[in-house]
Parts: sequence; C-alpha cells; structure tokens
Amino acid sequence: MKELSNTKVTVRLRKAEGRKEWYIYIESYPVLVPGMKSPQRIREYLNRSVTTIEWDKKRTARTEADGTKTFKPKRDDNGIIICRGEKDQESMIYADGVRKLRQREYDNVDLYSDAETEQAEQKERLQQNFIEYFDKVTAKRHANNSKSILINWQRAVEFLKQFAGDTLLFSQINNRVAEEYKHFLLTAPLGGNKKGTISQNTASTYFSIFKAALKQAFIDGYLTVDLSAKIKGIQDQESRREYLSVDELNTLAATPCERDVLKRAALFSALTGLRHCDIQKLRWKEINIDGNQARLHFTQQKTKGVEYTPISEQALQLCGEPEKPEKFVFEDLPDPSWISHPLKKWVVAAGIKKKITFHCFRHTYATLQLSSGTDIYTVSKMLGHTNVKTTQIYAKVVDEKKDKAAQAIQLETIKTTKE
Repeated sequence: MKELSNTKVTVRLRKAEGRKEWYIYIESYPVLVPGMKSPQRIREYLNRSVTTIEWDKKRTARTEADGTKTFKPKRDDNGIIICRGEKDQESMIYADGVRKLRQREYDNVDLYSDAETEQAEQKERLQQNFIEYFDKVTAKRHANNSKSILINWQRAVEFLKQFAGDTLLFSQINNRVAEEYKHFLLTAPLGGNKKGTISQNTASTYFSIFKAALKQAFIDGYLTVDLSAKIKGIQDQESRREYLSVDELNTLAATPCERDVLKRAALFSALTGLRHCDIQKLRWKEINIDGNQARLHFTQQKTKGVEYTPISEQALQLCGEPEKPEKFVFEDLPDPSWISHPLKKWVVAAGIKKKITFHCFRHTYATLQLSSGTDIYTVSKMLGHTNVKTTQIYAKVVDEKKDKAAQAIQLETIKTTKE
C-alpha cells in the first residue's frame, strides 16, 4: 500500500444501534490503495467503546430527517475527545496514542521504508529513561484527577525508584525485571518510622499502576511488545469492609461529637453513600430541590463522573440552613488525616466496638441498601461505581448475613415419622 503524503489520521466515534454507546475508530484519509483509482478512507476499529462523551453543543455534526441535531464531541487542547468517566477518558487517550503511531507512519512513508523508520526510532526510544517517562505520564495523565489517584501514581514511581534507582532504560525492561519488581513490592517496607511491609492490596495497586505505565509506553511507541498484557498482576486479598447497623447509626446520632460538622458529614455519608472528598467539596449550588425531593448534582472527585443523585429528607436536614450558592455545605470539614482521632472518640463514646473509619459510613450505606432489598444495579448507580463488580463486594457481606440468619433458629431435637 502506498499512502499519500498529506494523509490525516483522526480519532472518530460511531453510534451503536439501539444503545447510548459509541465505538472508537481511527480514520485515515486520503490513502492510495492498489487497484483503486481514487483515494480511500481507511477505518481501523479499536475494539473499544465509550458512553460518557462531552458533546460540544455549539458544533453541529448533522441534522437528521426528523430535525434532530447531533453534535461533535468536545476535544481538549491536544485534540483528544473529552469524556466524563475515567475509564472512558483512558480509552480516548489510548486511541490518541494509536492515532499518533498511524500519523507518524504516514508522515514518514516518503522519507524511509517502514522498516528503516521503525528501526531508527526504536533504537533511540530504547535508550530513554522509563522512570522519567513514568513521572511525565503521572503528571500529564492525572493532572485533573482526584488527589488520591495522583498520590498513588506518585508513590508507585517512588517505589520503582527504590527498586531500580533513578534510571531504568526501556531496553532493560523485560518479563524478568517485572517479576523481580513484583517480588520487591510484596516485601517492600512501610515508609517513615513504621515497621513491617506494605499490604498485599497496596502492592497490587502499585504494580497495577506500573503495568498501566508500561501499557502507555507501548501505545506511545517506546516498547515494541505490550509487556503489560503478558505480566500477571498481584492478586488482591479480600479485605473486611466494616459497616454499622441501623441501631448503631441511631446510637451514634444520639451521641454528642466534639466536631459537629464531622458528625453531620458522617451521618450524611451513611444516608447518601458519598465519599469524604465529595462531601468536603459539596456546595449549596449543587443541591437542587424539586417539590419534596432534594437531589445532588455534582462531579465525583475520584472518577470525575457527573452524578444526579436523590437524597432523603433526613440527609437534607443534616446539611443545615441553606447558605450562598458557592459556600461549602459542610464548611470546615477536616481532611481525612485530621478526622481519625475525633471520629474514634465519638464511636467509643457511643459504645461501639468496631474499628470505624469515615469510609465505613459509605460501606454502611451500600450494605444497608442491599440488605433492605434495593437491587444491586440501583445501589451501584447511587454509589457512582463505573462497574457493578465493585458493588458486588458489598453483596457478599449481605450473603454472609443471610447464611448466619439461616442458622439462627435451632430446634433441640427433630423427629420424623416415615409412613
């Protein structure tokens, strides 16, 4: 195949029939194909789809026969299509990486053969420092993400530096090095003056981030082989998700707390399922009241997904008296690092023996909703989960409760008579 020198490669979307889903494909045009007289439009589907596209209402794509208008997707300064969901945005970044590779192929076709171009570029890329690349990907990829995600990526880089030093060339990365790094994480010490090693789940998180960086390196052309697909991750250990019963919640509600805003925010989390970061950033303008129903319209700090969530009357009461639209609802709610001590005192004062963190109130919401019969898909949506599999963790807790309930009634003796 001989390509034209002015071929342009673009990431495009195609609507799936009957579903609010769009397939991602790469379009190259114009391309000369042997046996064809006119330039062709080449489409390469990436086997990925997205659902949370941001549409540019100022740019009409076309008008249907019934007068319905469709719009073009919004793109950032780098031309990447913008999505609200984190996973969808990663898919668009992946697609743009493939687009860059294809564009480079078309741009260089008149200068060198494909083989010569690849050999020259790959030799140069293999001598670059993967750790520096990892740092840049962290800053670029998660500049607008939640603080917790950015911190995890930064810590993953620091652990890789502890393992390999400040330099790890792309040419040095292979399966053996990846396995050695995996073993290192499973025995890595805790930071500061703490004794012991990081948990297996923490090691799993950092190794997954390492694999994600390798994946991006493959997309960007630094690696010729997708090592991330060949390397097995560290399996998560299923951890106990502590939660409170309705009686324990009522006890807490009746128990004084030295920080009233902490008490209101914790109970609000138990009634809505919101994370601490979302409660801390919630503003009065994001609370809409329609008749007797209050709803939250906000953007999740963790996933960047836009949520429109109904809340109960009791949850609204915990917000207090309405203030100016830009003011925070839970003004002066401390950061997580400052919450643990007053929260522990409040829980102990209520006579509750469980080890409760602020996030346990979100667990409480999920568990109590499922226990009361709310279907798992509704709970998943209320929690803002992007995958229902995440919500299924809470369903296991409910199943355990059912198993115990089945054994709760025991007869002293059972006699049967066969006729």
